[in-house]
Amino acid sequence: MKKLIICLFLFSFSNLYSSEIKFEKIFDDLNKPWSLSFINKENVIITEKTGRLLILNLKNKNINEIKHNLSLISLGQGGLLDVLYRDNTIYVSYSENRGNWETSTSVAKGIFNKEKIVFKNIFRAEPPIDSGYHFGSRLVIRDKHLYVTAGERGQGMIAQDATKHPGSIIRINLDGSIPKDNPKFKGKKDWLPEIFQIGVRNPQGMALSPFNDKIYLTNHGAKGGDWFGTANFGENYGWKILGWGGTNYSGTKIGPKWKPGYTKAIKYWVPSIAVSAMTIYKGTTFNDWNGDALITSLKDQSLRKIKFKDNKFLNEEIIFKGNIGRIRDIKIQKDTGDLYMLSDNGELWRMYK
Repeated sequence: MKKLIICLFLFSFSNLYSSEIKFEKIFDDLNKPWSLSFINKENVIITEKTGRLLILNLKNKNINEIKHNLSLISLGQGGLLDVLYRDNTIYVSYSENRGNWETSTSVAKGIFNKEKIVFKNIFRAEPPIDSGYHFGSRLVIRDKHLYVTAGERGQGMIAQDATKHPGSIIRINLDGSIPKDNPKFKGKKDWLPEIFQIGVRNPQGMALSPFNDKIYLTNHGAKGGDWFGTANFGENYGWKILGWGGTNYSGTKIGPKWKPGYTKAIKYWVPSIAVSAMTIYKGTTFNDWNGDALITSLKDQSLRKIKFKDNKFLNEEIIFKGNIGRIRDIKIQKDTGDLYMLSDNGELWRMYK
């Protein structure tokens, strides 16, 4: 397969710099890819919504399917979703088939094997719901805990009901057991024990900062009201009491953008850009970006760089827009600092200098 090289100039709102960046199309025959995770500097594992789990060698472009035992439904926004490799273990999130067309945002883990991985569930969002919407479903490991974003499945105010998982950020131990210092045991006695934070709608981006060890999120609003913010112990982002600046798709009002008592995001987008995956950049390829949030989008098809400090927004720059389509995931190759992105049109791209 031939490589495609595209060069363009980086556009900066602040005009502080202008440097050439390059794109290399690594692979272009994927079917609805959703997530990627580095196994090592040459191999990545990729999920497709349709249920395939793939291993791709970045050097020779060989790709192979890994068999698995997950019972999932690829319906609407569901399917095989996030993937995370850590210490020879694979964690995946997916829309689990719970019977009668009901599904849940579920998480499973298994020992990495190039031929077949036998997964075991370690989390299920309860209750299962007959909906093809808003699974959320990003995974981050911080210390000995796994954080999971669970969307509200299009059910609105369920995100304010902490006796149900949809519409929340989940925090569990790596084996699926419950941390004894979760909010339920620290003043939120009515919350389910796995819940770390409530009031989110459809969080499709989550990343751990290597600079301050905080977890950052992106979240879809309705018609407007996308945001970028932090995951905070025992707090509430307010959906669907708050509208974050957006409205219902019918045009009716939801609620205020923000009010005291609720978590305030770092950055809001109105109208919506359909925020997707994100990362906090650390690397040498784009060393001027260290500490900045890189946020991808679907509808807007852009990569945006957010500079912030102490949870306060400073500025936003569009790195590119429309070059590779709807961007589903973004990861950093740690040895080089190059960026790898999956697009909805079935392509894996490398961005470098």
